Amino acid sequence: MDLSTLTRIIPARQRSDLDALGPTVVPLAGGSELFADPRAHLTGLVDLQSFGWPALTFSDEVGEGLEIAATCTLAELSRLPMQAGWAAHPLFYQCCTALFGSFKVWNVATVGGNLATSLPAGPMITLAVALDAELLVWRGDGSDDVVPARSFVTGNMSNVLAPGDVLRSIRVPLRSLQATTAFRKIALSPLGRSGAVLAGRLNVDSHGPDGPFVLTVTAATLRPVQLRYPRVPAAAELARDIAAIDCWFTDAHGATDWRRAMGLLLGEEIRAELAATAVGPHS
Repeated sequence: MDLSTLTRIIPARQRSDLDALGPTVVPLAGGSELFADPRAHLTGLVDLQSFGWPALTFSDEVGEGLEIAATCTLAELSRLPMQAGWAAHPLFYQCCTALFGSFKVWNVATVGGNLATSLPAGPMITLAVALDAELLVWRGDGSDDVVPARSFVTGNMSNVLAPGDVLRSIRVPLRSLQATTAFRKIALSPLGRSGAVLAGRLNVDSHGPDGPFVLTVTAATLRPVQLRYPRVPAAAELARDIAAIDCWFTDAHGATDWRRAMGLLLGEEIRAELAATAVGPHS
């Protein structure tokens, strides 16, 4: 869709170019969501792609792992090369395939844009929260802020960004990349927007599981919900905690009761899968 009220597009090449941001001038990354609806209040865009940030940066240093630029496209992320010991590698492609969009969208939609749009069904939210990522935010006052992914999204299309702020990158710690993961997605129609997306994570070493077990619930809830346990919980314990989630919601892509039921079903599938993975090779 054309944004007919725009009068300028500013290519950002240095951080000071972001000073132009404000209520009527917003960041442009891929634009797949930005150009999807009329936005008559906008007069300008600041193009973040001009920064030329490397899409994916690897580090062997303990605790760092992987940095994903906010401007990295889903197509680039889906081709993330496998690294030795990265048991969580399949989760990247699985989350990319959960996006409601064609391969054409994959080539322009960005990881940061998906997070910043903050739709409950945003699969990059699932990925970042499930892997305990930290988000580097460039604040409008010139400061840097590191925000845990699990607290970045605050509701349906709302987050901690203020006018003038820019999401710079997503940092995934090495320990999360080395964890075993499980993924489940369901929608009301085969090509429909996700009604529930859940991801589980469990660290396993040569002696067996050493925890924690982490279950992330998204798409079915207004904001991502993360349940954490020192080890794989019993089925009844996990079911009790999923049922206690207080931010299920209803829209055209699923009713609250169905989403709660899918959360219980898919959560148990993930628990059972990771429990089997944990004991199978060591039994």
